[in-house]
Amino acid sequence: MIEVVAAIIHDSDGRIFATQRGYGEWKDWWEFPGGKIEAGETPEEALRREIWEELETQIVVERFVETVEWDYPQFHLTMHCYFCHVESGHLELKEHEAAKWLNKDELESVNWLPADWDLVMKLKM
Repeated sequence: MIEVVAAIIHDSDGRIFATQRGYGEWKDWWEFPGGKIEAGETPEEALRREIWEELETQIVVERFVETVEWDYPQFHLTMHCYFCHVESGHLELKEHEAAKWLNKDELESVNWLPADWDLVMKLKM
């Protein structure tokens, strides 16, 4: 079992920030940025740390959206998802291959990871 946090980073125009994985089995698939919760961290602390490490950006964690439970072939994923916005920084890619700001009509234009797909569909509503 892997427990992670994910940032649904939005801008003032309502667009969502998506990142493309640059490594591993799911290389080239798209996801909401984030990562694993370390011992002693709250999910919100983990999310702020992960976004700083991955994107050199300070975010404001606004509110919890939902927890996604997903069974991949090799592990079970528990992903806590939060709406966030950029406080400072410029979303510099440190680990990802690419990134895009997507409006609601463009959300299906990228190949999302399976665990992210249902959440993407909910964001379209």
